[in-house]
Amino acid sequence: MRKKSEASSKRTQLIETAIELFAKDGFHATGIDTIAERSGVTKKTLYTHFRSKEELILATLHHYADRFRNEFMRQVDRQARTPKTRLLAIFDVAEKWFKKENFYGCMFINATGEYSKNDASIRHICIEYKRLMNGYIQELCQKFMAREPNKLAEEIALLLEGAIVTAQVSQQPTAAKIAKRVAAILIDKRSC
Repeated sequence: MRKKSEASSKRTQLIETAIELFAKDGFHATGIDTIAERSGVTKKTLYTHFRSKEELILATLHHYADRFRNEFMRQVDRQARTPKTRLLAIFDVAEKWFKKENFYGCMFINATGEYSKNDASIRHICIEYKRLMNGYIQELCQKFMAREPNKLAEEIALLLEGAIVTAQVSQQPTAAKIAKRVAAILIDKRSC
């Protein structure tokens, strides 16, 4: 039992370290040796858990997707009570994220930039993550009972993506405030 727990702990440590390094330095620029060294494990141990760097990247993205998305939704839910205010709170939560010292943009946008081939399994995880985030926004738009909730969800999702990229590239965390102002106009326009 202890060996299994230790193995699980080392696997988790490798994933957590990889998340940190991939976010900061990129996927291609981060080597297996660096991940193993920073995790405090041997390269052999790393390869016991992951057959390749791609397998580690896939595990990392899956782990990060669940954790980040769930935490993001929890923060939105804690910050606002109604579907309308939650739609706007998306941008408040995003701004807090943008202001963090370790904000390096969206890991999934970055991964898609580095693995741009349509058949890349890494790209498929990124597409799925964005689909789930957009589904959350769509669900809020439906609960808000907006006119054309799907169109409103698309618009808000696009504003969020634009704010993320602007915050990363221009180092402008206030991009979330700008996106929120536009979202408020769109929400009022589609109110029943």
